[in-house]
Amino acid sequence: MSAKRIGLAIDSLAGGGAEKIVLTLAAELKRLGHEPHLLVLSPHYDYAVPADIPLHVCFDKRDRHVIAWWRLGRSAARVKQWVDRLEQTHGKFDLILSNLDKSNLLLTRAGVSPLHIVVHNSIEEELRRERKLGPISYLTMLRAKRALNGQALITVSKGIAREISQTGRIAPRSMRTIYNPFDVEAIRAKAAEVNPDIPKGEYLIHVGRVARQKRHDILFQALAKMNKPLPLVLLCNNPKKAMKLAKKHGVADHIICPGFQANPFPWIKAARLLVLSSDYEGLPTVLIESLICGTPVVSTLCPHGPDEIMTNELAEYLVPRRDSEALSRKLDQALEHYPSLADSEILTQVAIDKIIADYLSLCQSP
Repeated sequence: MSAKRIGLAIDSLAGGGAEKIVLTLAAELKRLGHEPHLLVLSPHYDYAVPADIPLHVCFDKRDRHVIAWWRLGRSAARVKQWVDRLEQTHGKFDLILSNLDKSNLLLTRAGVSPLHIVVHNSIEEELRRERKLGPISYLTMLRAKRALNGQALITVSKGIAREISQTGRIAPRSMRTIYNPFDVEAIRAKAAEVNPDIPKGEYLIHVGRVARQKRHDILFQALAKMNKPLPLVLLCNNPKKAMKLAKKHGVADHIICPGFQANPFPWIKAARLLVLSSDYEGLPTVLIESLICGTPVVSTLCPHGPDEIMTNELAEYLVPRRDSEALSRKLDQALEHYPSLADSEILTQVAIDKIIADYLSLCQSP
């Protein structure tokens, strides 16, 4: 296949799972001789920006409320001009992949093409959460989700695809599932790096931003109910908020909170267990990364992804969401016994060469 020019659009490069996936895709595309471009709406960076991959930023730090009702038209026009200028300079994109709500809304309004939208999370669960926050939050997100109508969608799990088909809220032009890519050997190499800050004794680990979706409250309640609670390492982007919540649940003395880590893999590898307590996900990256690192996992059976990752014997370590008692019992059980991770089926399905080939095949689609 000839070299392809691919735009990877995303709201920012803040420290989330979608951002990490975009950077992984870009690095592998570059390695294979293609021409990836990072199309970032806002200059917010937690991850290191690759020096050898072009980075283009549409808005600056002074630009606020770019998708507000009164600014949406102007913002979409600005995005269209931005992409047009990039194509005049670098050549037409063979494929543009949009990630996250703000990018999805603006790129669809701008009418850029050839566009595919990557759906990283449960649409219905996100809308349910926003409804609780009030009508403005809900309607803002609903508008972004409706932008998916008539679009070519890529879902990161089969569960998300089923949800979209069954609810009928969104009527896409096409829909296909492509799992997130994982460079297994690169992750294992990074996991072998020495980090003197890692605790010497046994510990549990949770990796994820401090957000309602991640249910740190359930996590902390489960920790408090364990027979012999181990220290819990939190890798998150808001340690102060995390510790305040831990104190509220009476487990602050059991928490180690070093903050966001650009390389979390040594921390994951050294842990006894990784725990996911989320209400919902798309395809939880950290579960697959933990399996790659050889660290057992206990997770909520949340929509979507965990049941596609933790199959066969590992499925025993899925627990109902929002049930701290069940999570606590399963953590205790996993510390006593856990199946071999050697034959995790998901690892063959998310191998980076397979996923890149799936994405490149979109360049040949009408």
